[in-house]
Amino acid sequence: MLKNIVTIHSFRRSVGKSSLAANLAGLLALEGRRVGLVDTDFQGASAHLFFGVNEADIAHTFNDYMLKKCDILQTVRDLSSQIGATGSGGLFLVPASTQISDILQMLRVNMDLERYTTGLEKLEKTLDLDILLVDTPAGLNENTLMAIAVSNTLVLVLRPDQQDFQGTAVIVDVARKLNTPAIQVVLNDTSEVINNEEVVLQLEQTYQCGKVTILEHSEELLAMGSTQPFVLEYPHHLISTRIKQLASQL
Repeated sequence: MLKNIVTIHSFRRSVGKSSLAANLAGLLALEGRRVGLVDTDFQGASAHLFFGVNEADIAHTFNDYMLKKCDILQTVRDLSSQIGATGSGGLFLVPASTQISDILQMLRVNMDLERYTTGLEKLEKTLDLDILLVDTPAGLNENTLMAIAVSNTLVLVLRPDQQDFQGTAVIVDVARKLNTPAIQVVLNDTSEVINNEEVVLQLEQTYQCGKVTILEHSEELLAMGSTQPFVLEYPHHLISTRIKQLASQL
C-alpha cells in the first residue's frame, strides 16, 4: 500500500511544475524528511538539472525500470549530502532519460500500472521514505491518469491564463472521479498587473480545493533557470515562504 505519494501535475507545459517539485523535495529533505523524487516526465526530463546531476553520470533511469531493463533501486541517486541534509533527512532522486531514443520508446508504450506501483512501493520501503514526489508530464493521457489514480495528494500547477484555468478544472474533475484524497492548487508566476485576490477567489470557488497557493513572478527565480532549487538559494524569499507553507500541508 502506497503511503504518501504526492503527484505534481499541470494541464500545460512550462508552468513551473518541475521547478516546484524540485523545490518541495529539497525543502522537505532539509526539514528532516526522507524524500523520494521520481521524474516521470519522459518528454521533458529535468529533475536532475536542479541538483547538478550530470547526464553522463546517470547509469539507469526510470525509463529503464519501466521498460524492465533494471531494478528500481538501480535508478536511485542519493543527493542528501549534496543539498546539506543532515540527521534523518534525505533526498533520493530517480531521474528520467533525456536520450531521444529512450523518449521515443516511452512514447510508444503505456506504463504498466502494476510495475509502476510496485516500483514506488519498493522505493518507499527500502529507502524508508516519509514522502514520495512524482513529477509528471503535462496534460492528460493514460500515464498521467495512472499517476493521479495512485496519489494520496495531487498538486496542480497553473499560470494566470484562461486556458490553464479551464484545463485545470478538467483535471480536478478527473481527479475527483478517481477518488484522489487531496488536491492542492498552485497559481504560479503571477504579476502585479492582475488582481491576485480576485483570481484566487475565482479559482477557490471553481475548484473547491481549499486555499490556493500563490507564487509571484520573480526575476531571481527566472535568472536561476533550472540550476538549483530556489528555496535553497533564497530561503527567506516570499516565494520560499509560500512553498514552505505548501510543504507543511503535504
